[in-house]
Order: sequence, then structure tokens, then C-alpha cells
Amino acid sequence: MRKPEFVYVTYIETTPEKLWEALTDGDFTERYWFGVRLRSDWKIGSSFEMVRDDSSVSDAGKVVEYDPPRRLAYTFVNLSDTYKGEPPALATFVIEPYGKLVKLTVTQEGFAEGGKFFDGVSKGWPAILSGLKSLLETGKPLEIPYAALKFES
Repeated sequence: MRKPEFVYVTYIETTPEKLWEALTDGDFTERYWFGVRLRSDWKIGSSFEMVRDDSSVSDAGKVVEYDPPRRLAYTFVNLSDTYKGEPPALATFVIEPYGKLVKLTVTQEGFAEGGKFFDGVSKGWPAILSGLKSLLETGKPLEIPYAALKFES
């Protein structure tokens, strides 16, 4: 049986450079990622953290690939008790020019079979990436209530 894999593709009216900044700049991420700032020096092998507005770290992992503005990959796992013992899963972002749009493909793999992390990621990425798309195209992120996603954490 294959392990679960999450894949999400969206098209955004922006440039690869602006999308890259939106994916890697903590000031930008907190505007569409439920207040979460991504923190890393973005060197391969460096630590990667998702920092909440109360300064607590919700998720952590390592930078695996950094090729601006084309490919970004990092591992991460949620640090809450809900996901205790689950391995970090690899999230890969592929950015491709597509006319005046940019095609963004996000793939996450490496989940534990029968684990809960896949379900959390499957709820989170669509909301996060929809907010990212809206912010880049309109200047305003979507206001999706975090509680509406019904995460177990």
C-alpha cells in the first residue's frame, strides 16, 4: 500500500519572484498563514520553524532544497501531542512561469501510514494557499477562521 501524498496545484497572477518572497519571508507569511511566521536562514540543512504570534513554535523541520525562484523544499512536523511520534514530512514547492501567471505545485510526502499528520496537512494547505493567492492578487488575504479547519492540536 502506498503512503499518502498531498498534491495541490494553483495558478496565481503574480511573478515567480513575488511568489518566492511570499513563501519565504516571515513578514509576508504571517499575513496569509493564520499569523504564522516562517523562520529560517534558508540554507540547505538549516532548521525551519513555524512561529505563532505568541512566539511558540508550532511546527519544525529542516530546509532540504532552496533554488530561488523555482524550487523550495523543507521537512516539518507539528509539535503538538496530536502528532507525537510522527515523522517530518517533506513539502516541495515548484514555481513555474505560465504566461502572465505562475503555476505553483505543492507536494507533501513522507507521512506515517495511519497517522494524523496527513489529515491536518490536507485541511491546512488549501486554506493557506488560497489565502496566499488572494493576497498576491488582491492585496488582501482571505479571512478563513483557523477554528473552522477543526485541527486536532
